[in-house]
Amino acid sequence: MNFFRSEPMRLRSWAPKAASLTWRLYDFQLTTYAILLLLFGLAMAYSNSVGATHTTLSPGSPFVRYLMWAVIAMVVFLIATMFDYKWLRTFAWPIYFLNVGLLILTLRIGSSTGDAGTSARWIVIAGFQLQFSELAKILMIIVFAAFLTSRAGNIRSVWTVIGTIIILGPPWVLVMLQPDLGTSLVMVGTLAGMLFMSGASLRWLGTLVAAVIGAVPIVWENLHEYQRLRLLSLLNQSQDPRGSGYQLLQAKTAVNAGGPWGKGLTNGTVPLPVQTTDFVWGVLAEELGFFGSMVVLVLFVALIWRLLVCSWRSDDQFAVLLGCGLASLLLFQVVVNVGMVIGLMPITGIPLPFITYGGASLVSLMGGLGVLQSTNLRREPPAW
Repeated sequence: MNFFRSEPMRLRSWAPKAASLTWRLYDFQLTTYAILLLLFGLAMAYSNSVGATHTTLSPGSPFVRYLMWAVIAMVVFLIATMFDYKWLRTFAWPIYFLNVGLLILTLRIGSSTGDAGTSARWIVIAGFQLQFSELAKILMIIVFAAFLTSRAGNIRSVWTVIGTIIILGPPWVLVMLQPDLGTSLVMVGTLAGMLFMSGASLRWLGTLVAAVIGAVPIVWENLHEYQRLRLLSLLNQSQDPRGSGYQLLQAKTAVNAGGPWGKGLTNGTVPLPVQTTDFVWGVLAEELGFFGSMVVLVLFVALIWRLLVCSWRSDDQFAVLLGCGLASLLLFQVVVNVGMVIGLMPITGIPLPFITYGGASLVSLMGGLGVLQSTNLRREPPAW
């Protein structure tokens, strides 16, 4: 099967046509929503720094490290905005194999912390801790968008769905081997969103969902014990309050303690495990309260809507699918992370975009948003 169709080999046939930049098409709303969410993340990093070290500007504190990654993320965003996104489709296959190679490298030399035991998720390069599985989320959106664009005339065929599953297979298996259940779920959720938005047959999508459900027992048998306990804690949240249920019960306590207006930044008192990453929403809800939490959720909704608006305005199917992929990624992670903290979703280690402390996630997301801005600048301006 020819996943990425191309024109017959001719002189310069592989190169996309250069498009002039139209800066009046730059979407300031998208950038504004992203920066506001980034500032909320910086505020949470500040709060966690005060609670942990009482010196927010000390080297290595969550605040300083988040600030450093935020600067890097903005630089990546600007570079991605200036970069002609059409080259990404041209080099979809090399990007795919680069992604697989980075995930293999992670398994070979990666390290881990916390209860993940002998897993391999992070690689340290020049003092920076990198998690290539976060980058894989964005790279897979590019690859899926290229494949689905090449199948535009046969988008409702069963082979379209099968093709995406074949493409997803190697990266998904490598992520599961780390093991990183959260990222593997995000990949599946993002693919499902892109297939739905691209117009794939609902019948075959339903078949895919049935196949995923049927594979649950196989996946369950290959999960680590701590992952099983996390998932089971959702069914009986008070069964092991000092063990597997501790994280969830503490998170719900923090959310309830915030009330309508919150206790104020840095005034949270409920101790939370991994409160800079997986359970940062609990800190935010306790300190900023219900209304502060709603402001953040509204910003997420506005950003997701802006991603869809920007993509739908493009006359390039590849650009449309890039925006739909980013929107699906953000929606899936926000719903699962917030649902996890309030006890509606199992604990899977999925980060909250922009708010969770983590350089790889922030840089990858801002890079993806920059690519979408690149599609804005290079589309045909409206006649009016």
